[in-house]
Amino acid sequence: MDIRFGYVAMSVILEKASPSKNVTVKTYSRLAETNPRAALSKVCRTASENLANTLRLLRHNRASGVKIYRFSSKLIPLATHPLLSGWNYADEFKKELATIGSFVQDNEMRVSFHPDHYTLINSPREEVLLSSLKDLEHHCLLLETMGLGPAARLVTHVGGSYKDKEKSLKRFLDNWTRLPPRTASRLTLENDDKTFTAGEVLYLCRKLTLPMVLDIHHFRCNSGCDKLEEILPGFLTSWKDTSLPAKIHASSPRSPGDCRSHHDYVNPTDLYLFLKLAREFGQDLDVMVEAKQKDQAMFRLVKDLAACPMIRQTGPASLSFA
Repeated sequence: MDIRFGYVAMSVILEKASPSKNVTVKTYSRLAETNPRAALSKVCRTASENLANTLRLLRHNRASGVKIYRFSSKLIPLATHPLLSGWNYADEFKKELATIGSFVQDNEMRVSFHPDHYTLINSPREEVLLSSLKDLEHHCLLLETMGLGPAARLVTHVGGSYKDKEKSLKRFLDNWTRLPPRTASRLTLENDDKTFTAGEVLYLCRKLTLPMVLDIHHFRCNSGCDKLEEILPGFLTSWKDTSLPAKIHASSPRSPGDCRSHHDYVNPTDLYLFLKLAREFGQDLDVMVEAKQKDQAMFRLVKDLAACPMIRQTGPASLSFA
């Protein structure tokens, strides 16, 4: 079993390379009151910096042997805010986005977005649903403008329970029909740490023929009656019609009393036990490391796992489990 590792958005090794610089609504509004052009110019400068830093991060990844990467969802400040509803940011930054996309393709990288927690497809409130659809379409548009095909995915959670999980699962299926096909075709669903278990997410993935992202930390926090050995076959099978290895998220709790928050690093034992079980199915895996120390945590985890039985390191961010 070959295993590749990646990290989320920011590097702690590469200095001054944030892809998530922001312009707040308050700052934009204050500037726009007296000089709308200056306000938009500030947003454009910030977005341009974020995109330039994203390209720097991708070059850092290439030099470091990292093939898996999650883009920041904050690349374009205020992109979906009503204050800038008429702004064609995709056209404004089409050259920069195309350059990023070409780099990804030329170096055979696997990239994704993970829209923020307020993106709730199963919301019973129409205004929240519309905002969620708009946010998903925004992320899809960025990937399209990069020129990236369906292998570049969006990862999202199911949403809230709204005091009735069964109705909320059904509402997800109902609301799903309102997604444009081009957006729906990029989505993957992930189990969360509080509400919807891996088994419930797998149910939706089967109904909608979607790949599932399995978060093993969330599974520990919120497994319900699910057993990992029973979830694994369906999770792996959900990727069979794609060109991609199945993908998991790996992290460790900040402390015994704070299960849901992420630690700076990942305890290799947390992941090794999972990999040992997954190895029996003979399929390759991609691992997204969700840790506060970002790429540094990822590189440390790879080295730590390489010391485990039957695992050897094949690159700075890859392993083989015999």
